Amino acid sequence: MPFTGFRSFDADDLHLLLDPSEYSFEPRSTCENDPNFKQLIPYLVLKHNDALFHYRRGASGTETRLRAKRSVGIGGHISTVDAAGGEDPYRTGMHRELQEEVRLNQPYQERVLGFIYDPRTFVGSVHLGVVHLLELQSPTVESNEDALADSGFASFTELRLKYDELETWSQFVLD
Repeated sequence: MPFTGFRSFDADDLHLLLDPSEYSFEPRSTCENDPNFKQLIPYLVLKHNDALFHYRRGASGTETRLRAKRSVGIGGHISTVDAAGGEDPYRTGMHRELQEEVRLNQPYQERVLGFIYDPRTFVGSVHLGVVHLLELQSPTVESNEDALADSGFASFTELRLKYDELETWSQFVLD
């Protein structure tokens, strides 16, 4: 069923969506320009106590359509390289993206919250996000990429004050 915004986690939906036998890999150049394809994106929200990790997408980021927007999510595309890395390409890609973007150096608790989708924008129409919450033991997160500029932790209240600066997926997560 199509939706816009955030949709709470449903175990049946997640099982079907993340079943490797149910998805395929297409050239990103094709998928980025055709809303008939939905690219599955792990969207990892890092939380410590009542604060979320956030950043501004810097100039070196590959997704130019989101440049300079603020985000509360870490993540990116699952690739054929991830499919070669084991039985679960989604989780392999999710962990690869997390390690590429930040250094946590701490244990965390993970749970899936739901899905985000925004067909109102072209970039949103070709991506489906799976929102994971990573609850951290400390607010120590180091960026591995220039694409994650002005990063740090902020309360929900502080992030609400920057609401108009946030990409739509991050707005959905805050809401």
